[in-house]
Amino acid sequence: MAIKELLKKGTELLKQNPNSNPRLESQVILSKLLNVDKSFLYAHGDLQVEESLQDEYFLLIDKRKNGYPLQYLLGEVEFFGYNFKVREGVLIPRADTEILVSYIIDYINDNNLMNYKLLEIGVGSGAIILSIAKNCPNGELIGVDISEEALKIAKENQDNLNVSNVTLLKSDLFEVFLNKPIKEKFDIIVSNPPYIDREEMKELQKEVQYEPQIALFGGDDGLEYYKSISADARYFLKTGGLLAFEIGLKQGESVRNILDDLGYRDISIIKDLEKRDRVVVAHKD
Repeated sequence: MAIKELLKKGTELLKQNPNSNPRLESQVILSKLLNVDKSFLYAHGDLQVEESLQDEYFLLIDKRKNGYPLQYLLGEVEFFGYNFKVREGVLIPRADTEILVSYIIDYINDNNLMNYKLLEIGVGSGAIILSIAKNCPNGELIGVDISEEALKIAKENQDNLNVSNVTLLKSDLFEVFLNKPIKEKFDIIVSNPPYIDREEMKELQKEVQYEPQIALFGGDDGLEYYKSISADARYFLKTGGLLAFEIGLKQGESVRNILDDLGYRDISIIKDLEKRDRVVVAHKD
């Protein structure tokens, strides 16, 4: 079967998934299998594809048709201009999270933070901490996660991106630091914690249901981790240090109130490109 025929059939099949972009995704899947870019497909539409690759193509198309995330199928996702490996057991980085990364990078540069120390709670694939490290290499960065699978993927991404100033540790939030005689003090603590509440968990679209629930569920009200991290971060931030969260679209004021009640100052809610609440930042008093 020729490339153009495969793309036509793949596109038709993917139309059964309302959350897909059938034409584009059929091209991306075939490009990945053939190890070519999409322009090659246009230029060589009559090229015959060997049967084993055809079978693999339709197997992937079928999985995607039934809601399996495209990023897991491809084994990678682009984030902040870098390619990150992803697979089941690790949260898929979203473009919205780039708002948080951009803010941190600008904060480091605008404040001329030399030899800064940064902690990320919940590294997942490493998209946040590694993107920051690539753009601001003059710091010491530590990332923690409770998931060994996440840490394994994050380490692979660290190696692929050739980042040397990030340390990855297994820890349930701040646990790994608690027994040290001298507590670590950070200029910045950043987190994109689980923030979906119990009711929202029941209504997740099919693609999201494949992602690790531990990285999604934020307790009955979705605010459990904001409360816990905000309270403990006060012991690990330097005076004036920055705490930065990604938040759910309706959580801006709730997270602001949590931080205000704990005595943080200069609390700001930052909106994404669609003018929706996306990030909350605050400083330790």
